[in-house]
Parts: sequence; structure tokens; C-alpha cells
Amino acid sequence: MPYRAVFRCIAGCPGDHPLDQPLYRCPTCHDLLEVVHDLDALRHRSAAAWMRLFDDRYKRTTWPYGSSVWGKKEWVCPDVDDEAIVSMDEGGTNLLWAERFGKELGLDDLWVKQCGNSHTGSFKDLGMTVLVSVVRHMIRKGRPVRAVVCASTGDTSASLAAYAAAAGIPSVVVLPRGRVSTAQLLQPLANGSHVLSIDTDFDGCMRLVQRLVEEEGFYLANSMNSLRIEGQKTVAIELVQQWDWEVPDVVIIPGGNLGNVSALGAGFDMMEALGVTSKRPRIVVAQSAQANPLYLAYQRGWAFEPVEARPTLATAIQIGNPVSVAKAIRTLQRYDGIVEQATEAELANAAAQADRSGMFNCPHTGVALAVLKKLVARGEIGARDRVIVISTASGLKFPEFKQRYHEQTLPLPSEFANRPVGLPADFDEVRRAVDRLIPA
Repeated sequence: MPYRAVFRCIAGCPGDHPLDQPLYRCPTCHDLLEVVHDLDALRHRSAAAWMRLFDDRYKRTTWPYGSSVWGKKEWVCPDVDDEAIVSMDEGGTNLLWAERFGKELGLDDLWVKQCGNSHTGSFKDLGMTVLVSVVRHMIRKGRPVRAVVCASTGDTSASLAAYAAAAGIPSVVVLPRGRVSTAQLLQPLANGSHVLSIDTDFDGCMRLVQRLVEEEGFYLANSMNSLRIEGQKTVAIELVQQWDWEVPDVVIIPGGNLGNVSALGAGFDMMEALGVTSKRPRIVVAQSAQANPLYLAYQRGWAFEPVEARPTLATAIQIGNPVSVAKAIRTLQRYDGIVEQATEAELANAAAQADRSGMFNCPHTGVALAVLKKLVARGEIGARDRVIVISTASGLKFPEFKQRYHEQTLPLPSEFANRPVGLPADFDEVRRAVDRLIPA
């Protein structure tokens, strides 16, 4: 049977809208949209057959199914032409058994999903391949698109710039001046994106971009565009696939603009609806204490109010008014969700402690790891629980964070600082230093 997906209003307003229409909110009530699939058509293939098909495609070379996103095309965006797809072999990132770090916390079964091991170094690639492919599909059908536009704290801009460059589509990225790392700023510049550096924070950039995309020809690439969620939801499917289609007990994910939270839920929902899984994990959202509107809402029984986000080392989640908050809350209510926060010292030291076991964590993953430590200490995560932490980006994007931590120039105690030892070119000096550092 032909597979089909459409936009629908999350508030239940009637009407289906095609995915190749530049539409981000419900035309009736202006609430967010979501992508809805024809599940009856998808049920004509059994759960076992879907699992076998996805396993047969996984990381193979037949276009476009080698991508772990497009290997699940029927569940993601079935109507886009294969010839329009823009893929850089996204997904298929490693699920790291964090054995040593887990044992330090008293956990037997801790895993870190390394989404930063992707083309541009973050999980944003999972959603951007879908969005840019649909834009390319639209252009091939004759719809005018002058440029694809996003506001960003760094990772979204890098991903958009790379995929738009590969597709030959102009891109505009709007960044808060001085609030992204050097590596993140260089990525869109190198890929030829038009970079606008604005004297405001992310929320201010987002307001400007939402006005810009009201103009004809400018297409929104932020996660309030539900096409992004369709790609990002595959991380839930992939981590279950990597565990031979078993569902973990707990998934912890950093939360900023919160599209990733509803994406996780969408992936787990779809597997359950099609009989691939019969269990739901508990979803935990980790926020910086400096930018914690969802945490505060959780404390108030989900009564949400925006906040003014304060500076945080976890710059990508320094967001006080997340556009996807309604979707995130709905997901957390269905998944027995927890929201917890981490201070600057907690996130920096958790990232560094886990680095000592062989990882190289970005500060946002540090937020998730710090929250993990709190929940284990409180007994809300048990020693035998299978726990997966979503690492959203590569630590290589944040060299200044790492450098300042180990130089001990951050305004916080660096419990795991490790500084180089300067010595003359003299063997006896070297031997004495080694003996001091590593006693016999």
C-alpha cells in the first residue's frame, strides 16, 4: 500500500496539510503542528517484517537507505523523491557502554548514545537531512525558495549550513553574538552560509527568524518545523534497534528548545503503535539551572512560564522560551517524565568525571550526566536499570570549555582538572616527575 504522512494540529483542529507546504503552525488556532502517518497502511507489514527490513538496510550502500534516518523512510517521510534526498550518512552513531563511569555511580547498565559522532558533530543532522530534502523536493516541484533560515545557538546552524550547501540551496543563520563557541561559528562560515550575528540571545534571534519566514520564499529550519522532529525521532528507533529491539528503562536527554523531547516520544510511540515494542521507557529531561523553564514548570505541576535565560556553559540549551514546550510536556506526561536541573559546577564536573573514563563530553551532555548522578543518588534510578544518556554533540565543538576547565579559570571548582607538567629536556627530571605522578 502507498504510505502517506501529513501535518496536523497538535490541538486537534480538523484538516490535513501536505508536508511540502511551508507551514509551521495550525492555520486555525496557531498551535504547533505534528507529522501524522497512515498507520493502517504501515500495519500491512508486520512488526517482525519492519524490524527485518530496517536491519537489512542498516549502514548499507543502497541509496538512500544506508543513512539510519532514510533506512526508515516509510516511517519518516515517505512522499519525498529519492532523487531529492540530501544525506550525509547521518545516524548509526555508536551506543557506548559507559562501564567504568557507570560503576563509579553504582550502575550496571549505563550507555551513552553518541549522537555527536555525526557529519556536523551533533544530533541536529538527524532532523536536518529530512527538512533540507523536503525543501529540495519542493524546489524540484517548482515552489520558490530563496533561502532556508534558522535561529541557532550553534549546532542547528552548523547542520543547516552543511546540508543546504550539499543541496545547493542558500541558507541564512541567525546567531546570538558571542554566545556560540568558535568551532560552532566557523562551521556555517566554512559551508558558505550567510551568518547574521545579532546583539541578543537565542530567544531574540528566534523572534526575528519567525518574522522573516512570514515573507514568501524564506523557509524555517528550526524545530518548530515538525519535519525536523521526524528525523530526530529516529534516535529512539535506532537505540532500540541497537539493543536487538529491546527498550531501555530510562532515557536522559538535555533540553533547550525541547524539540528533541517530543522527537523521542514520537519514535517510541510509533514503535509501540506498530507492534515493534510493548514497553515505554521513562524519559528524563536535563536542564541547566541557568535556563530552566521546563524544570520550573515540572515543579509547578506543568504550569509553564518563560524565563530569561542566564549565561551557562551549556550554551546550546540557554533558552528561556522554548518553542516546543507544549509538545515536550505532552510527551513527558505520557512517559512518566522527570525534569531535573544541574548547576554550572555540577555539569562541568560531571562532564570531566565521565571524560576520565574515556569519553569527551560537550557541556550539554554534562548537564545530562549531572542529572543522572542526582537521580541515582536519590534512588530514582536503580542499580539494575538500563539507562541511556543522549549525548547531543561532540566535545570537539567546545575546546574553550575544556581548556578553561583544566586551566581552572572557570568561576567554579574544577574537581577533575588536569594540567600539563612543564619540564626541561632532561631524562632524570622526566623520571622523577613520572614517579611523583604514578607512585610505584
